[in-house]
This record gives sequence, structure tokens and C-alpha cells, in this order.
Amino acid sequence: MTSSLPPSLRLGYVPGATPAKWARVWGERHPDVRLELVPVAAADAADAVRAGTVDLALLRLPTETSGLATIALYEEQVVAVVPKEHHAAAADELTTADLDGEPTLLPLDDALHWAGAPGTPVEHRPETTEAAIELVAAGMGLLIAPQSLARLHHRKDLTYRPLTDAPPSPVVLAVPAGEQSEAVAEFIGVVRGRKAGSSRGRTEPAPKRTAREKTLAKQAARAAAGKSPGPSKGKPAKRPRR
Repeated sequence: MTSSLPPSLRLGYVPGATPAKWARVWGERHPDVRLELVPVAAADAADAVRAGTVDLALLRLPTETSGLATIALYEEQVVAVVPKEHHAAAADELTTADLDGEPTLLPLDDALHWAGAPGTPVEHRPETTEAAIELVAAGMGLLIAPQSLARLHHRKDLTYRPLTDAPPSPVVLAVPAGEQSEAVAEFIGVVRGRKAGSSRGRTEPAPKRTAREKTLAKQAARAAAGKSPGPSKGKPAKRPRR
């Protein structure tokens, strides 16, 4: 069968996201289809998929995902970025209680949207996470962010410590909702770990269920609703011998 894959596939990714592993597998399976890695701002990633600027994107939740389907990829540890001389740097890990009363920076491109974040937000909000890192170095406060962003904007005078009781930061693959193109379906198969040649996830009609499968599905639905399975249409059960 002739492949209908286009000559290229555009994959957007937000700062700190790491598409390299899947890009390598894609290149091995589809060397004739160029995977274009397109960096996108966190605030623009979902809109880029909806508008077709990119075919799919790696982005962080929470974000507005109407009109999109998402596939969970991994969860990032949340950390506190602090100056190396800060007392919090003396510990290997922190809890949210350790940051009570600490001034914290909340950039306008905040990746977490954590309503219960510890600390006391500084009134000034820097434009970006990168700018917030600079302010941490200047002693204006601490920054709470996904670990990948702390690594991305690493400075020698700063360090970071994991917040053990912070909710994780989920990273997902976002694709247009509805029937997928063959290329997008193929990439979904890559991130889900499907083997090369697997037909699952492609734009093919779902196989029809057998009568036996339909009966089992109905019985399972009744059981989930707390109903009895009802009389069987098969042969009556034999009476025990007396």
C-alpha cells in the first residue's frame, strides 16, 4: 500500500519539553518524512495546534485544551529555584511548609498555575520564567517551577531543590480532536511505544464486535450499574441430582 504521509510533520514543543527521544524513533521509522521541531511559547502552544501552525505539540497542563485531544506522556517534578547561599539550599529536598513566608516570583508565563503554591508572591511579575530566574539571582525571591525549566535556565550562582509534596507538572501530546491524519496517528503510535508496522492508531475503521463480544459488553455494563445479568438465552442450567 502506498503511504499517504506528507513530506514533513511539524511538532511544537514548549520550553523545557524534550522531544528528542521520539524524534529519533520517528527518524528511524520514517526517514523520508522530515520531523520539524518548532519551539512555541507555553501560552501559544494549544492555539498553534488549533490553528494548524503545528500539526501537534508537547505542552504542559493545565492549559485550555478545547478542540484538542491529549495523550499523557510524563510528569515533571516541581522544584524551588534558590540562590546557592540561601538557607533552603542546605537541604536536599524541601516541603511546601519550608517556604512559608518566603517571597516568591510568579512570571506571566507561569507553567504551573498552582493556586495553593507556598510563599508570598512578589508584587512585580516578570514577563518570562527566564527573567524570573534573573530576579532570583538578584535576591528578589524564589521561583517555583517544573524541574526542566530550572535546568533550562541554569545559572552557576543558583540551585534548585525538589518540593516533595508539590503536585507534579504533567506534559502531554496535544493533537486536533477527531479523526487524525495518518502522519499524526503514526506519531501517536511512536509516543505510545507501538512497534513499527502496528496498525493501531491509524485512520482505519474499528473492527466490528462479534455477537459474543456484544453480549459480554452488555453484561459488564449491567454489572457496573449494579443490575443482575438477567436470564441467559442459552441452554438452561442442569438441576443438581438428589
